Amino acid sequence: MKIAHLLPIFSAFGGAAEVASLVATEQQGKGDDVTIFALEADRTLSPNIPLVVMGMPQNPVWQRLYRLTLPFNIGKALKWVPRLKDFDVIYSHHYPLNWLAYMAKKFYGVKFVYYNHGTINRGFFPGFMEKTYAEIFSLFANWTIKRADSAISVSCYIQQQLKEETGLDSDVVYNKIDTTRFHEGLDGSRLRQKYNLGNSPLILFIGRIVPYKGLHLLIEAFNLVRSELPSANLIIVGKHILPTYSKKLAKIADSSVIFAGYVPTEELPYYYAACDIYATGTIWESFNIPLVEAQACGKPVVAFNLGPHPEVVKEGETGFLVPPRDVDALAEAVVRLIKDDKLRQEMGKNASRWVRGRFS
Repeated sequence: MKIAHLLPIFSAFGGAAEVASLVATEQQGKGDDVTIFALEADRTLSPNIPLVVMGMPQNPVWQRLYRLTLPFNIGKALKWVPRLKDFDVIYSHHYPLNWLAYMAKKFYGVKFVYYNHGTINRGFFPGFMEKTYAEIFSLFANWTIKRADSAISVSCYIQQQLKEETGLDSDVVYNKIDTTRFHEGLDGSRLRQKYNLGNSPLILFIGRIVPYKGLHLLIEAFNLVRSELPSANLIIVGKHILPTYSKKLAKIADSSVIFAGYVPTEELPYYYAACDIYATGTIWESFNIPLVEAQACGKPVVAFNLGPHPEVVKEGETGFLVPPRDVDALAEAVVRLIKDDKLRQEMGKNASRWVRGRFS
């Protein structure tokens, strides 16, 4: 079977990209002929899975406009839709590539499966222009989603969200974690040496540096942690997307907060291995892959009790889920885990077993 996966950005820090990579590898292992198409890419795949980079403007403003208006780009459609005609199935992971999948379905009869990673509500965007952009983006995305032959959702939470917004039913298929890469027993000492951390308590976050990821809330919580544990450090791994937001974070962080920036995917397991706890202040997720990867590496986690988190964390057994946006509760949970070695180790072992039984 010939299968195509379509997504706007095939990125090291994109959840959809990680899912597409794992699913494509699994399909290829079963004998399918798989190709990934992306507008932009900063990661690679095995030589057996071709990656076709379709291109888009590099300027962030023009890039966003390009992604919004792709359905009106006749030249792009004439170039790329015929390239999809010989595939049996197209999995589209995000708008605007849904549009190309729909066109391939309409003109060539290719099966269009929408892989639902969720759409961020406009309420999470600051300012009128951002909210307006998000509203138009959502309208266009939903129009294409409704025309899919079937859909897959990565959590029950966004399965319900998709049903409410589009009326489309979907099957829930939880994201799988590569437990050959993410597992207990990895040596994180090199990373601790790199950042001169010694044996000090270390909290880790991995993800894009954008407002809905709640880095400002995490840093506020960490500042409270430091009042009780002065030697603690926080490492934030991820690509900076919005300069104004990054500047805001820099103002509320001191030298104990380390912004590691982009990290190659092959190094990520060792960051998990180096930390004592994985924590996040995110206020929206469709699944939260790093939360699961951390547990696979035997690390207890702390997060807000929202969205899909109750599906991926066993409250009180593999980590703590605290009330949304409650910075004090987030800090208290982190401090409790750092101070209680026995609890932290027990939760870490539970977490590794939990992931292997549910997400591998």
